[in-house]
Amino acid sequence: MATPHVAEPTHAEASARQPIFLAGEWVETPRELPVTNPYDGSTIATTFLAGPDDLDRATQAAVDAFASFSRTPTFERVELLKALAAKFREHRDELIHTIATEAGKVVGEATVETDRGIFTIETAAEEAKRIDGEVIPLDLLPSSKGRWGVVRRFPIGPIAGITPFNFPLNLALHKVAPAIASGNPVVLKPASSTPLTMLLVARLCEEIGLPKGVLSVLPMDREVGNAMVADERFKLLSFTGSPDVGWKMKNEAGMKPVVLELGGNAGVLIDDDADVDFAVSRIRTGAFSYAGQVCISVQRVFIHEDRYEEVKGKLVAAASSLKMGNPLDPGTELGPMIDDKAAGRAQQWVEAAAKQGAVILTGGKAQGRFFEPTVIENAKKEDFVCSREAFAPLVTIFPVKSFAEGIENLNDSIYGLQAGIFTNRLEQALTAFERVDAGGVIINDVPTYRIDHMPYGGVKSSGLSREGIRYAIEDMTEPRLMVLNRLESQKLS
Repeated sequence: MATPHVAEPTHAEASARQPIFLAGEWVETPRELPVTNPYDGSTIATTFLAGPDDLDRATQAAVDAFASFSRTPTFERVELLKALAAKFREHRDELIHTIATEAGKVVGEATVETDRGIFTIETAAEEAKRIDGEVIPLDLLPSSKGRWGVVRRFPIGPIAGITPFNFPLNLALHKVAPAIASGNPVVLKPASSTPLTMLLVARLCEEIGLPKGVLSVLPMDREVGNAMVADERFKLLSFTGSPDVGWKMKNEAGMKPVVLELGGNAGVLIDDDADVDFAVSRIRTGAFSYAGQVCISVQRVFIHEDRYEEVKGKLVAAASSLKMGNPLDPGTELGPMIDDKAAGRAQQWVEAAAKQGAVILTGGKAQGRFFEPTVIENAKKEDFVCSREAFAPLVTIFPVKSFAEGIENLNDSIYGLQAGIFTNRLEQALTAFERVDAGGVIINDVPTYRIDHMPYGGVKSSGLSREGIRYAIEDMTEPRLMVLNRLESQKLS
C-alpha cells in the first residue's frame, strides 16, 4: 500500500470568489464560506452562506415561479433538460476537475460521476414525456351510471432539496432533474464542504434559460437549513444524508411529504459456489471507492466457511495493493477523506473494535486526511464498525455456516439500503430476493452498484420512498381525479 504525500495546508487566499445562486441572481452575503481541497488543504474558492432573508427570498421566488413553471408544456421542459445535458458535455472537464478538487474524489471516480450526471439529466428528459395518468370506469354501481374518471398527475409545488458532500453532482441532480422534468421549482442546499459543483451547474442552468426562481443553490448553516425544512411553502422535502439527521428532519417537516435517502452498513454474502476472484475484485471497488464515503459502501462481508480463508487472503491482498495519493493523479485509487475529523473518527472506531477483540488484518490507521484501506475480522456485531455506518474505507468479514445463516446476518441490522449476493444457484438468488430485508438485492455484484434510472432507496433506518428519476417524479407529482357525468346518457335511458 503506497503512502500518500500530503502537502501542508497553504491557507492561501481563495483563487476566486463564487457568489451563490438565488432565484436567478448571483449574490454575495456577509458570511464567507471558504472551500478547501481535502488533499492539501488549499483554498479553492470562497463562496457564501445564505442567511434567513436569502432563504426567504429564494423560497418566495420558488412559490412565484411555480405558478407559471408548473404549466410549462412538456416539450419545453424536455428541451431545457436536453440543453442542460449538452452544456454538461461542453463543460465536462470543468465539472470533473471541480468534483475532484472540492470533494477529494479521484479523477476516475469524478469522471464517472460526471458522466452519470449527464445520463441522469437525459433520463429526466425522457421521463418528462411519460408523466401520464389513466381513465377509470366509475359505473360499477347503478348510482354511478354514465360516470367515468380521468386521473392526471400534477406538479406538487416548490421542493426543498438537501444533499451531502460525497456525490456533489449526481445526488443533487437526482433532485433537480426530476423537479425540472415535472414542473417544480427547487431550492437546493448543497453540503457546505462541496458547494462549488452545483453552483457551476446553476451557471449552466442560467445559460440554457431556465426561468428565474426555478432553481436556487444556497449553501447554508444548520440553523437556516432547519428553517427551510420547516417552511410550509415547500410541498416536498427531499433529503440525502445521514440517518440521524434525516429522521430528525422528518419530525420537523410538518405535513409535507418527505423523501429520505439515508445510509447503511451494506452487507455482502458470498456463497460456497461463488466466483471468489470476481467477488473480491468487486468488493475491492465497493468497499474502498471514494474512501468508503458512499452510503452503499460494502461494510460487512459474510462468507461461507468453506471459502472464508480463501476470500480473506485475497481481500487483504486486494486492499493492501490500493494506491493512495493525489486525486488528480490518474494512477491514484484511494484519495483522502473529506477532512481530518472524518479520518480520525474512523481510526477511533477501528481502535475501539480492536480493544474488544477484533483483528486488524490490514490498514486501520489515519495518515492525515487519508485512512488506510482496512480489513477487520472477529469484530463484535455491536462494534461501531459493524453496527453503524462507518463511511470510511473499511470492511469487516465473518464466516457463516450456511447461506441461510448469511441472510440472517445480513438482516441483523437497523439499516436496509442494498445488499450484495454472490452465488451461482438460481434458487439461492431467489431466496435472497424474497428474504433479504433491503431496498435492493444485487445478485453477483456488490450493494454499491447503482444505475440512475433504477428505484433506489431503503427500508428500516435507511430511508423512505425511492429515488431514480421516474420514482422521484412520482413523489414530485400528485394524482388528481376528474369525474365526468354524462348527463345525456341518463336522458336517453
